[in-house]
Amino acid sequence: MKKCVFAGTFDPFTVGHEDTVKKSLALFDEVLVVIAENKQKKCMFSAEAREEMIRAVFAAEPRVRVMRWEGVIVDLLKREGTPFYVRGIRNTVDFEYENADFYASRDLDEALVTIYIPAEQKHLHISSTLVKNCIAFGKPYREYVPQAVYAYINAQKGQKEDV
Repeated sequence: MKKCVFAGTFDPFTVGHEDTVKKSLALFDEVLVVIAENKQKKCMFSAEAREEMIRAVFAAEPRVRVMRWEGVIVDLLKREGTPFYVRGIRNTVDFEYENADFYASRDLDEALVTIYIPAEQKHLHISSTLVKNCIAFGKPYREYVPQAVYAYINAQKGQKEDV
């Protein structure tokens, strides 16, 4: 069975992230979506909330597994018995960051195989930061997150979901 790891802070999980997972499912038998700790980022949602949101998005997809991880991703890849690490790329800034990370990670595990999946044009501007800003300033964000994430956030804010 071929599986891959797709890791990020996912604060929150966006339609771009969802698209990357769906494309990964076309290549792999199992996709492990990992909520990774990034000590440089201050998150709006707890790791538990992010895990719950992502599980809701893929509730009907048994080939997606969701978990939290506080260590180095290459250690998780070894533990899971896969060299395949999927990264979503929106632009050249993402590519430069991911490429530098690839070479640093490759020094830790030469078996690492990073797969870059480019974002669809309609998702190029979507980021978790955009969503957090929309939430913070009371602006619409429904089209930027999967329906399950939107419903979760609204339930947590005690707001009725607009359909």
